[in-house]
Amino acid sequence: MILSIKNQIGPRCIIMEDGQRIYEIIHGPLKKGETVTLDFEGVRQFASPFFNFAIGQLLKDIPEVDLRRLLQIENINETGNLVVERVIENAAKYHGELDYRKIVDDMLEQQAKESL
Repeated sequence: MILSIKNQIGPRCIIMEDGQRIYEIIHGPLKKGETVTLDFEGVRQFASPFFNFAIGQLLKDIPEVDLRRLLQIENINETGNLVVERVIENAAKYHGELDYRKIVDDMLEQQAKESL
């Protein structure tokens, strides 16, 4: 499967809702072991909320080694590639290390309480 991100989302990949849309398209095929190519031709802006939802949450039930083998990313600039790598590394650690997950969850809970 080749998915044009510009056709699905537009030239800016920033918000989590757009990332969730991509996740919902690619999760099933990846879970079945199919190769998915995300083509970022024409996309110029990137932010981690998009990639956290599009790619990061895939690591809940797809091992990192499988994700790296099955998910291909094309035509992305250096900034976008760096964000993708950081998201994968952080999500793999979050989903793979119970202690780390608890620390992150506790911090997020505390921040939510402080913002009320």
